[in-house]
Amino acid sequence: MVRPAASAPSRRSGRRYDLLAAGAGALLFAVAAVVGTVMENSTGTLRAPWPPLLADWMPHIGPGTPAALLVAAGVVVYGRSLAARLSWRRLTWLSYAAALAWTWSLALVDGWQMGVVDRLTSRYEYLRQVDRFGDVGATLRDFTRYIVDAPVNWVPHIAGHPPAAILTFVGLDRVGLGGGGWAAAFCVATGASVSAAVLVTLRALGAERAARRAAPFLVLTPGAIWVGASADAYFAAVAAWALALLALAATRTVRAPAVAALGSGLLFGLTLYLSYGLALMVLPAAAVFLCARTLRPLPLAALGIAVVAGAFTLLGFRWWDAYSLVVERYNQGSGGIRPYGYWVWGNLAAAVAAAGLAPVAGVRRAVRAAPEAVRHWWRALRAPRGALPAVDARIGTSTDGGNRVVVLLVCAFLLALLAADLSGMSKAETERIWLPFTLWLPAAVALLPARDHRGWLAAQAVTALLVNHLLYTYW
Repeated sequence: MVRPAASAPSRRSGRRYDLLAAGAGALLFAVAAVVGTVMENSTGTLRAPWPPLLADWMPHIGPGTPAALLVAAGVVVYGRSLAARLSWRRLTWLSYAAALAWTWSLALVDGWQMGVVDRLTSRYEYLRQVDRFGDVGATLRDFTRYIVDAPVNWVPHIAGHPPAAILTFVGLDRVGLGGGGWAAAFCVATGASVSAAVLVTLRALGAERAARRAAPFLVLTPGAIWVGASADAYFAAVAAWALALLALAATRTVRAPAVAALGSGLLFGLTLYLSYGLALMVLPAAAVFLCARTLRPLPLAALGIAVVAGAFTLLGFRWWDAYSLVVERYNQGSGGIRPYGYWVWGNLAAAVAAAGLAPVAGVRRAVRAAPEAVRHWWRALRAPRGALPAVDARIGTSTDGGNRVVVLLVCAFLLALLAADLSGMSKAETERIWLPFTLWLPAAVALLPARDHRGWLAAQAVTALLVNHLLYTYW
């Protein structure tokens, strides 16, 4: 049954609540900044010079400023119309190209050296210890010995992640792409593809109309500041394409669904060995199964995960043992000093900065619509195939234009983000660490009235440009 169109007063009320939600997000960030600054100046325990972000106050412009302004203006003015009328293939590729342009221009605001090359070569970063992997097998067997106390233990980013993260950069170095420039380019090239992966996922689940509405926002995200260039952008891309392949396999909207299912599992397995926290991707994966109303790809996906996990285990790296040591190392360092009482909500303020205000308004609508979306899924699950003309194997093919798919996926990512927050293992730096979650939140803007999209796009652009030009972000 299709509900009647909402009345004009209810539409106006909804738009007013959208603005209130965005205002609440901005207020949360402002309060976190004021309270955090006072705490950091008085106690120094936040270990962040410009909380809730890991950044320094440094108003500046740079070589990327003109390009960033041009890309922002182009997406704001033409993004909606292009997303509506381009063929699907062209839209997907254009979204990726635009995301690349946006990310590179923001990175180059800080210049080539500071904004690109130095990002992955600091004393905390992966490239500092690439040379210790001369014998990869032996290093993997001894990997956990250097997580906590050792004469020459791993730098924080290597110690805090499973070995697939550092092995990626070792591999780049072995094929002649060593150094900060190539590593940064790799992270940007992969991280920018998240926009395309989200589009593919939504369309596969029957939400093409919603995907087209969301496309400009997936490009013009403030999170691009941290995509260029951090390893977490690469992690986000692997996880995003794992979900995209899972959606294609579940809905059989690809020529070889079995291959897609196995490929999804291999990527999910890799995700687990890139970042411990990305075990939470099980929640978005469950949402994909709910939307597709099938578990058909699960056995092959599980096989793919088992292949990756088995390979690392046979090589001597035991995931769970390593994670226990990471918790110990985390509590010995800044993680044990940073107060949970501030960061448990300060992290959410950082997520607002990374996602932008438009997704905050969209998330409000998603949370409000979640109970109805779950009820619809439950009715569709219990009904015989063909009994509900508005519903087939994908709940997004209903008359709502795919909004229920957006609601379920966005709520799944929101739950994953909240679980990461409550764990206490993500105190600060979440504007970067949570990229695998926050880069999906712009999809929620598809739930906002189309007439407001240009204004919301402008708000996204202004947020990113202000953060990038007023602060020097680092990790």
